[in-house]
This record gives sequence, C-alpha cells and structure tokens, in this order.
Amino acid sequence: MRFFSDNAAAVCPEVFAALGKVNQLDTAYDGDKWSKSLDGAFSDLFGTEVRALWVPTGTAANSLALAALCPPYGGVVCHRDAHINVDECGAPEFYTHGAKLLVGDGEGSKLTPDAIRAVIDPIRPDVHQVQPHAISITNATEYGLAYTPDEVAAIGALAKERKLGLHMDGARFANAVAHLGCHPGDVTWRAGVDALSFGFVKNGGMSAEMLVFFRTELADATLYRRKRAGLLFSKGRYLAAQVLALLEDDLWLRNGRAANAGAALLARAAGDRLVHPVQANEVFLKVSAAEAASLRALGFDFYDWGVGEARLVISWDQSEDAIRPLADAIAAL
Repeated sequence: MRFFSDNAAAVCPEVFAALGKVNQLDTAYDGDKWSKSLDGAFSDLFGTEVRALWVPTGTAANSLALAALCPPYGGVVCHRDAHINVDECGAPEFYTHGAKLLVGDGEGSKLTPDAIRAVIDPIRPDVHQVQPHAISITNATEYGLAYTPDEVAAIGALAKERKLGLHMDGARFANAVAHLGCHPGDVTWRAGVDALSFGFVKNGGMSAEMLVFFRTELADATLYRRKRAGLLFSKGRYLAAQVLALLEDDLWLRNGRAANAGAALLARAAGDRLVHPVQANEVFLKVSAAEAASLRALGFDFYDWGVGEARLVISWDQSEDAIRPLADAIAAL
C-alpha cells in the first residue's frame, strides 16, 4: 500500500546472501578482492575499460562526479527539476567547492541540445561570468522519462563540441535501460558520457551506489576526494559485495524490468490522467485534492507532486497482487 519511493524498498535476498559471504577477514577500505574486482566487472558490463568506485549514496556519486568534471569557478548545466538542483541540499556546490548550477528547461525534465545552448550561448567568454564546464542529465529523468541513445548522443556531441564534460545521474539507470532494451554502453560512453552515477539502492541494494568513470583518468583525483569527504568506508567489501550480487546474471536489470512492469500496470489504469508517458517505475497522475484524499482513505500512501499531481513509485519487489488494488482504485476515480 506504500508507493512513496523505491528508496524504501526491501533489500534483495541475493544482496543479503552476498554480505554473508564477505563476512570474513580481508583488506580494509577498498583493498579487498571484491572492491578490486569492480573495475573489471563494470568494464565487462559496459564493453569498455572503466574505473568503478563504490560510494554509499547517490548524492555522493553525483557530487564526486561533478567535482571531477567541473572546477570551483565553473558551471554545470542541468535541468531545473534535476535532483542535483532540487533535492541534494547544495551538495554538488559543496563538493565542487562552489561551482554554479546553470539550469535549463525541457518537457518531462529532459534537456535537449537546444535547451542547453539557450543556457550557455548567452554566457560571455570573460572572467566576469561563470563559464560552463559540464552538463548533467538524469536517466530516467525526475519525471520518469528515458533518454534514448540518440538523445544522449546529441547532447554528447554538443558537449564534445563545446569541450564540456557529460555526467549522467543514473539513480534509476536500471529502469531506463530496461525500458530502452539497449546495451548499457549505447546510452553512456558510446553516446559521449564521461561519468555515470549508477544507482543500486533503489533497485534492491542496501547501502551501495557506484560511480563509473568512462574517462578513467578522472578516478585518480576522485579517490582522494572520496577519502576527504569521509566516504571511504573501512569495510568497503560490504558495499562491493552488494553491487556484485546485483550484477550477477543481470539481476539489476531483472529488478528494473519488474518495477517497470508494475508501473505499466498503473499506467494502463490511469489512462488520460497520466502527466507523462510511463517509461520507468514512476507514474505521475493528474488528481484533484479530493481524489488524492480518497486514495489515501483506502490506505494508499504516495507523494503529492505539485498542484493537482501525484507521484506513485513502484519498487522491484512489489508484486502484481500488491499493485492491482491501487490500479483498480485509480480506474474507479
């Protein structure tokens, strides 16, 4: 009955099992054999050489990535609704030591090359104005839309042309890839992405996210930033184990598909109440205050999302039987 957030979902049984297997003496910090295997595991997954660092939160992953791509005196272009702009309490600015977020607009929280140009073209190339150094996009977006490989590639081409770094906030990367049905490399490094915040906590993990660098040299300074930020866990093998368990046999992708399927069930019931097409595990509905109250009176919990809108989030472990009563209630509004 709870559809607030996939952050509140249960932890995958496979993740708990993996934690038990690493519960033994090994090297501290990230010197253990599981942490050392992450570069290879993620290089295999993406089909190119990467550097992969565990961190405990998506905010840390995003902020460390942006610190690697943007100097303190620079700017990062992002959507006005981006998590880094709205929901991270100034962490990107803190970790970059003052870089400015330069916000743009776009339907469904998506940026386009034209929207990015509208932000950066008016900036004069002189010391009196903050110069753009990076672009950050979210896949799936804050409104649950998936950037296609072609859409990312168009932004990647602009980033290359303007000599800007490109970061992808992939808090729901599994849901985006599950919807797109593409190779994960097609929507990241092949499209010009330099750094990816790869989300696992929303997808069955307990306390581990990944920062994946496709420009491998960016990882060197990030190791020091991670330590300086107090994010170098002494028993890092427990974070690495969670991620490796979710990579095994593409469990991360199966979980993403399961959550997406539940959201699709709600989408079919919602009909023309949908604010945006459902392409991941989030459903945004047009509902009046009275209608939202009637759903809550039936025991369903969810967030209001602006005036006349509600957000419903499906987790990897919510079965059709658990979702069907909400779908029926929405259809009956």
